Amino acid sequence: MAKRNNEQISISDALKEFVETNRLEKGLNKVNVADAWANLMGNGVNNYTTSVSLERDTLYIQLNSSVLREELSYGKEKIIKMLNEELGKEIIKKLILR
Repeated sequence: MAKRNNEQISISDALKEFVETNRLEKGLNKVNVADAWANLMGNGVNNYTTSVSLERDTLYIQLNSSVLREELSYGKEKIIKMLNEELGKEIIKKLILR
């Protein structure tokens, strides 16, 4: 049984400690990246997005529109920068549009 800690800490600190202890940060990053993509790109792009997945530091986006894929490929660096700013840390280093 785990030792009980009697000192008071805030909920956010407790959650951060729980995430670090159980090594859940990678899974949370995957969820947060998908949410950030949906928020930043809006309904127009989200309607053509079939999957968003994060593997290590590479974000894979699957689109069902070749025209949209070509348009987004011109602004990859800007998209990466916007997503990292939305997430608050440098998670994505490479973007691959499929």
